[in-house]
Parts: sequence; structure tokens; C-alpha cells
Amino acid sequence: MMDLLAQVGELPTALLMSTLGVVMLADAVPLLGVLVPGDAAVLAAVGAGRPATGLATVAAVVAGCLAGWSLSFLAGRRWGDQLRRSRVGGWIGESRWAAAEAILRRGGGRMVLVAPFLPVFNALLPLAAGGLRMSYRRFAACAALGATAWAGLYVLLGTAARAVTGLLPGAPNPTVLTMAVGLLLAGPVLLATRHRLRALAAASSA
Repeated sequence: MMDLLAQVGELPTALLMSTLGVVMLADAVPLLGVLVPGDAAVLAAVGAGRPATGLATVAAVVAGCLAGWSLSFLAGRRWGDQLRRSRVGGWIGESRWAAAEAILRRGGGRMVLVAPFLPVFNALLPLAAGGLRMSYRRFAACAALGATAWAGLYVLLGTAARAVTGLLPGAPNPTVLTMAVGLLLAGPVLLATRHRLRALAAASSA
């Protein structure tokens, strides 16, 4: 997978950003998103080290995430109950679905804003938000802010990781090292966010 992402990092800038947008759209789809390394893809784009890539990366991430989450939101609004009782709902798990609803009931739009920092939940919360009849305007605004914050964080981490890898003597492909170091730096942030939201979900269901 790392070799594939390294090759993606060598694509022309326009194609690289388009590919990143598609990857982020897939990352926002329930179940499929678990298999898509969205964070590594963002770091790979930053690892390409081209001028103005940072802003373009943020724009591609926000566009892809909003497209995928909007589809999930509309699916939840239209077929939420059927999906929950379907085989897809069984694969997701009733406990995860209930936790997503508890998080939204307690925090509303604020939870949509931090959803990008939660693996699995980042794809499930839009479905739950649609099922709970949240206003799409509110959902889209919070989702856009959350995606921007998430993308900005990873661009900063990727930039720092690339600077660190540039100091290593005889370093191999900088894109691969940027992904590895960036993911290492992102770990504590993501773990702290997941812990906080799990506590909120538990408090909501108590």
C-alpha cells in the first residue's frame, strides 16, 4: 500500500489533487471508508513537496469529504431505518449506530465538526445525522469546517514530517517517509479525540 501511495505522490499536480478528492469521497462512505487510507493519502500529497500543494490539498480533501458525506446524509434521510435493519446495518453494528446517534443528540453540529478525526464514525455520523433529520445546511456547514480543520492539521503534520525526513542522511522516497512520520505524529491527536467522544457517547446513553 505504501508503494502505491508513493507512486500516487508522483502524479501531475492536477491529477494528484483529483485522485485525492476521489480517495476522500471513498473514505467518507460507510464500510468502504475503513479500507481507504485517507490520512495516508493526504500525507502522500503533501509529501510530493510541490509549491502551493498545501492549499490545493485542503481544497481537495474538503470537496471529497463533503461529496461523500452529503451522499451518506441523504441516504440516511431517505433510507435510514431500512439501512439500519439491512445487512449493511448488520455489518456496521447496532452498537456503533446507537453510539453515533447518542453523540449527535448530545453534541449536534459540534460532533459533525469533529467527525473527521474519528475513524469509522466519520462515515457513520452523516448517515445518523440524516436519519435524525438534522438540517442539511447546518450539517454541511459543520462538515466543511471539520474537514478543513482535519485537512489543515494533516497538511501541517505532513509539512513537519517532510522537513524532518529531509534531515535524515540517505533517506529513501520522501513521500513514504512523510507518510510514516506524519502518521506517527497524528497518533496522539486522534487517540485523544476518540477517547473524548467515546466518553460523550457513554454519558449520552447512561
